[in-house]
Amino acid sequence: MLHDAADEPETLSPRQLRDAYETELRAVIEAHGVERVASETGIASETVDALRDGGSPTLTLSEAASILAVDAADLDAEMIVQDVRDHLLMGMATGVVDVDTIASNVDLDLSGQEVQQAIEGRIRMTLAELAAIQGYVAGRNAR
Repeated sequence: MLHDAADEPETLSPRQLRDAYETELRAVIEAHGVERVASETGIASETVDALRDGGSPTLTLSEAASILAVDAADLDAEMIVQDVRDHLLMGMATGVVDVDTIASNVDLDLSGQEVQQAIEGRIRMTLAELAAIQGYVAGRNAR
């Protein structure tokens, strides 16, 4: 799933990590087709088509999870989102890192409170934000 899209996320830039997420999403689109993915996820076919063609449209964690769920027989989108959130929280606990530290060390326009809300699912999190947060947390754990 998304949190394991790259073997060593701590070695990647946020852009490279986002590219890894998008590679996983493209594989689902290629396997199932733009129309089916758009139909089952509610994401505009133009957005799915752009992603398939190598574009990098703004997607939320929930939207990405819904794409992955098209290909996952035993998981739905909410389970995938929860898995990503759990992975981030476990990484934060292991790396002894708090949301304010994340906010001050990633190139996002988010406060510590907003990082917390994004991780908890109280506000939307884009794939770009997920990549920045996951990359930072993975880097802290690699020390």
